[in-house]
Amino acid sequence: MESKFMRQCAKVNQELWLLLSMFAVLALINFLTASDRMLLGLYSLPVVFSAYVYGRRHATLTALASAALVVLLTHRNPRLFAGQNPIFGAEKWFDLAVWAGTLMVTAYAMGTLYERMTARVKELRETYFGVLMILRQFISNDKYTENHSYRVSVHAARIASYMGLSAERVEDIRAAALLHDIGKLEVSRDILHKATRLTHDEFEHVKSHVAKGVEILEPVGALRRIIPIILAHHDKFDGSGYHPIAGQQIPLEARILAVADVYDSLTSDRPYRKAMSPFEAKEIIAHGSGRDFDPAVVHAFLVAFSAMELEVPEVLV
Repeated sequence: MESKFMRQCAKVNQELWLLLSMFAVLALINFLTASDRMLLGLYSLPVVFSAYVYGRRHATLTALASAALVVLLTHRNPRLFAGQNPIFGAEKWFDLAVWAGTLMVTAYAMGTLYERMTARVKELRETYFGVLMILRQFISNDKYTENHSYRVSVHAARIASYMGLSAERVEDIRAAALLHDIGKLEVSRDILHKATRLTHDEFEHVKSHVAKGVEILEPVGALRRIIPIILAHHDKFDGSGYHPIAGQQIPLEARILAVADVYDSLTSDRPYRKAMSPFEAKEIIAHGSGRDFDPAVVHAFLVAFSAMELEVPEVLV
């Protein structure tokens, strides 16, 4: 299994390495042009500042102004940067052209990174408010579904942690668990709360809650990444679930969510039966290993259960 630390470093440092590489290029160019011209590197500072505060357009204009200022000063004072340059046998104007071009590229790239970061923040805010609206619908329409989804999110996150998943993947599982039954808002209350066995047509209607949930979540951009988890959370490891996929074809996050979902369903009162004890539910899940559930996920579930990590205080729900 890939090192959790290495995955986080690769993600967090991606933009940082790009930034450092740009500074390295600038430093190399300044060093090669002449040691007394290292002052040119200082012009990159306002460019970087503009990029990360104002964006691509402002950074590019700052780079253009810096280049124009250096050209003007050099034109008015010919002795400035007048030393001979060994690179390609070129003189100072070639050096300045290379420096100015690099500064412009740096400005554009830095500004692009800033705008991407801003777009991500905006997307997260939109997602936050969208989730709040969805949860409000849960509270007003189905108190059981809301509490069930919360408990499943706790169970799934703890199982995922025991499997060594990254913090980002754990958060995806938590979000998917909170919203995995959102489609039941479009399912008849009478069928959901029916105390007797469902007919074939009624069961097919209940199964449609997965597709209906995807329809509800699709417009919320940042939640699209968890849609595959929600789509597959009723799929079984042996291929006998809602969709004809099995084993590793099912996303790992969905396999984790399936165990957490079934565990909470078994330990909760339902219209057609009373809740089982946690130990009875544990035995059922253990018995379903390799058939209904991924054995690796079941193992992590059993470890978390033994560590009493699957208990959710009543005050929280």
